[in-house]
Amino acid sequence: MSTFSYAVSDSLTMLRRNAKHALRYPAMTFSVVLMPMMMLLLFNYAFGGALGAGIAGAPTGGAGTGSGTEYIDYVAPGIILMAATSGAVATAVGVCVDMTEGIVNRFRTMSLSRAAFLTGHVVGSTVQTLAAIAVVIVAAVAMGFRPDASLVEWAAALGLLTLLTLALTWVSAAVGLIARTPESASNIPLPLTFLPFLGSAVVPTDSMPAGLRWFAEYQPFTPVIETLRGLLTGTGIGSSGYVAVAWCAGLTLAGYLWARSAFTRTTHR
Repeated sequence: MSTFSYAVSDSLTMLRRNAKHALRYPAMTFSVVLMPMMMLLLFNYAFGGALGAGIAGAPTGGAGTGSGTEYIDYVAPGIILMAATSGAVATAVGVCVDMTEGIVNRFRTMSLSRAAFLTGHVVGSTVQTLAAIAVVIVAAVAMGFRPDASLVEWAAALGLLTLLTLALTWVSAAVGLIARTPESASNIPLPLTFLPFLGSAVVPTDSMPAGLRWFAEYQPFTPVIETLRGLLTGTGIGSSGYVAVAWCAGLTLAGYLWARSAFTRTTHR
């Protein structure tokens, strides 16, 4: 067996370990779904009428209708993206728990590929987060979200969500490696969860004050949200798709390099 084959085999073993943990301790996975679901309920039923009435050119019906059912076509893509950011917290906590409980020291005494630990966590967390995203999409449809995407557009949207989830998972794995306690690991990624709200997740950036509008338009999540909204509801995408992919690729590379460096530094103490 080649070195690469051993690395793949060990990574699959760590992936199975991660999956068993998720099944035995589902609370963290459940929390990944819970936050976006609560936000979806809140913005659709509590704020949907007021916010929907103020958004010009709503995807289904236009401005001024004030219907929560129509507003959900605007807000759902942002909340779906929020499910990906919520998974970042679970990843950081899972990695930190392994680092602080000493299991990594046990792995170091075994004939285990060094890449397997992080690969298992990242792939496992990515799969769990994508499952949570699927649940949120189903819930959004049940609440009135009516995407008109073609099969190709759905594939592109899911591909973008997968790329974003992978990027955030690598960043979160690095956070879990540097955090001293699981509590701090759960707190550090929290800004990622709420950053979409400072973008175009719930209202257009045109409605924001100048300074906040500039930040909202140039932060990473806004082009991703606009691309998802365009793919799922048929609104214009423009250059957002290229910018979204560039942000996701850049975050993936930065997160991977950061996680690899932090893991090497930690395990050589």
